[in-house]
Amino acid sequence: MTSTAQVTWVAGMQFVAEAGSGHAIVLDGAPSVGGRDTGARPLELLLMGLAGCTAMDVIFILKQRMRQQVTGLEVKVSAERAAHHPKVYTEIHIQYIVRGRGLAEKKVRRAIEMSETTFCSASAMLGKTAKIDYTYEIIEEGEHGGE
Repeated sequence: MTSTAQVTWVAGMQFVAEAGSGHAIVLDGAPSVGGRDTGARPLELLLMGLAGCTAMDVIFILKQRMRQQVTGLEVKVSAERAAHHPKVYTEIHIQYIVRGRGLAEKKVRRAIEMSETTFCSASAMLGKTAKIDYTYEIIEEGEHGGE
């Protein structure tokens, strides 16, 4: 399977990135490097991709395979970078906040583990240079979505 992407320079440090699927996003650098802060930084996209990859896995596993009543999911990622170039990510922490009704903790933990160890390609790639760990929180919601 081949994936494609391209970036087109706009001005300064601003680029428009387009995926092979046709979806686009603005990239920009910080003002300290000549950017105008009008878009995400390229390395931020890696973290957003990781969060999105594992979130899609967890939702699919919990809802489709495990038949859990998930009503919400947030995946927050924080990372530390090496001090010297190429300044790769060295440590990444993923926090899952799962909302739902009657969620089984064992199933939530298993869905996260399956994503982290088997399904999430972004996690597998970033895990080659960074130590990745995670925590999770389960929030029980009432019948109408509130607590």
